[in-house]
Amino acid sequence: MDGPLPSIQPRVMNKTNELRYEVTNSHPKIAFKRIGDGPPVVFLHGIGGHSMNWARQQAALADRFTTIAWDARGYGNSEDSEGAREFSVFAQDLRRLLDELDIDCAHFVGLSMGARILMDFYPENKRRVATLTLCDCFSGFQSTLSPDKQREFLELREKPLKEGKTFADLAPALIDSLVSPSCSAEAREALRKSIVALRPESYLKTLRASVTFERSADVANMSVPVQLIFGSDDRLTPPSMGEQMLQVLPDAQLDVIPAAGHLSNLEQPALFDAALSGFLAKYATLARFF
Repeated sequence: MDGPLPSIQPRVMNKTNELRYEVTNSHPKIAFKRIGDGPPVVFLHGIGGHSMNWARQQAALADRFTTIAWDARGYGNSEDSEGAREFSVFAQDLRRLLDELDIDCAHFVGLSMGARILMDFYPENKRRVATLTLCDCFSGFQSTLSPDKQREFLELREKPLKEGKTFADLAPALIDSLVSPSCSAEAREALRKSIVALRPESYLKTLRASVTFERSADVANMSVPVQLIFGSDDRLTPPSMGEQMLQVLPDAQLDVIPAAGHLSNLEQPALFDAALSGFLAKYATLARFF
């Protein structure tokens, strides 16, 4: 961090076009970027990302919604904690963020790990959830990914770091495994910047915690409106995973973004924004501050 970041000022909205960091008052401090005015929408990034991955979406919604994109614990400008990590701490951090921002009920948008955090958050915090937008995700590590996919997921990420490689070394192979063949140079560069900004120890802790994630049995109990967004060319979490979730969710829709891989919001932002905006417009007033 470059100097101290401003702490939360509840109910004071950032109505300018500038995305600026704020942090929670409680520890570990969670940094986030807030812009706009209206019902709250909270964005959660993936395991290789940070809050700036959502800058385009925040700008697109800021005239109708208060948009908030966090850096998860140990990412970006957020603090980390000592010791091993349980995946459940992310849901605890999210609830703490809502409380400090005086958010009673929000729309939530999560991509990959961000979506898994929301699946983990929902069962114990149903009344805080207006809608869920779950992007490019799976509902359980063991139950959803094949043994080959599990092995590929870990080997691409964990093994090289333990062998002394840097995130700059890992970035090209990771990017190639995640994006569509038609991914633009601009989207590839945005993803590369996310990857090289990661903190090795925190990332490894999160990676180890992620393999214990399992919420497949809970998907059918998500009673709020759910939007599923998947990239048509996503090889890690193909649209077929979204179709499986669609079959058991009580109230859901599936939007497949063409010519997009795992980072559908970065690769095809205009199409992603249109799908997300259309969904949120139907349920906007369900979210509210206290």
